[in-house]
Amino acid sequence: MAHSTTAQHSPALLGTPYQMTQESLSYRDAGVDIDAGDQLVERIKPLARKTMREGVLAGIGGFGALFEVPGRYRQPVLVSGTDGVGTKLKLAFQLRQHDTIGIDLVAMSVNDILVQGAEPLFFLDYFACGRLDVDVATDVVKGIARGCELAGCALIGGETAEMPGMYPDGEYDLAGFAVGVVEKAAIIDGATIVPGDVVLGLPSSGAHSNGYSLVRKIIARAQPDLDLAFDGERTLGDAIMAPTRIYVQPLLALLRALPVKGMAHITGGGLTGNVPRILPAHVRAEIVQAAWPRPQLFEWLQREGGVAESEMHRVFNCGIGMVVVVARECVQQATQILRDAGEPALVIGSIKVRRDDEAPTTVV
Repeated sequence: MAHSTTAQHSPALLGTPYQMTQESLSYRDAGVDIDAGDQLVERIKPLARKTMREGVLAGIGGFGALFEVPGRYRQPVLVSGTDGVGTKLKLAFQLRQHDTIGIDLVAMSVNDILVQGAEPLFFLDYFACGRLDVDVATDVVKGIARGCELAGCALIGGETAEMPGMYPDGEYDLAGFAVGVVEKAAIIDGATIVPGDVVLGLPSSGAHSNGYSLVRKIIARAQPDLDLAFDGERTLGDAIMAPTRIYVQPLLALLRALPVKGMAHITGGGLTGNVPRILPAHVRAEIVQAAWPRPQLFEWLQREGGVAESEMHRVFNCGIGMVVVVARECVQQATQILRDAGEPALVIGSIKVRRDDEAPTTVV
């Protein structure tokens, strides 16, 4: 048999000492720097400690993170969400602006689970690169930790993967995972939305983390100076890279005060793609475009890209990052609570009866 013949002639099996004829290789020779990874972990630990909250039993450093659901929940339901930041990363590389992209990462997941009424509990991140730059990675994690602080959730774990040959030098990829909890009886799913209800809009900080393939295409066509003053004291680059707004604390305050019928995080798909996700089949949302001032960034994108109005609302948030639906009698109280919490909520539309031939959400 072939394997028997091989064994009969193998010097190692016959007891002949194996002579090393090549230089000994290490993991560093293969492009993976274990020491750099350990250094990053030590830098992350104090950042993560600042995000700790009730429920954390074991955080960064173990094989798994442990979290105890707060005892105030009688019938807790866990809500999970995962996301990235898309090609906004490409602009972060180009502008060497790494300290806020982590806020985007947290925002995309915590805002998603928030719309079902969930209080974010903890967050984990995944950072992958071809060659680990400890300073850059630290800046990214600083942003992640800041996002967790804003959302009131703990950064309790994650993964840093250095994979030579998978990514060009200076580039990396990010993914995040958030878990929250909501009382079973308090889950928000839009089922109680009826004609006559009112649609509130919460302002966005910019394009957030969606539509950046189109943003980059427009930049490539217009060739603007991203360092020029734009919209006040900010540069155009700053306006484009403004981190995604985290709505957690103001909306949790609202949920504690009055019944919220539905919420929609305005991400990829814009208003016309995301609001329908929370509406029952028999109703539609009519959004009034004149109800809020469109930020200058979106005017610039539309002008320089020649983007059709319908496409703007299908791709970008156009200045509204979160939609909240409440009963008409709750509008005044809701807007006051949100404004007191730092969110200048605006009435941007209403819920109407939907006929078979009508779109579930229109911007008029």
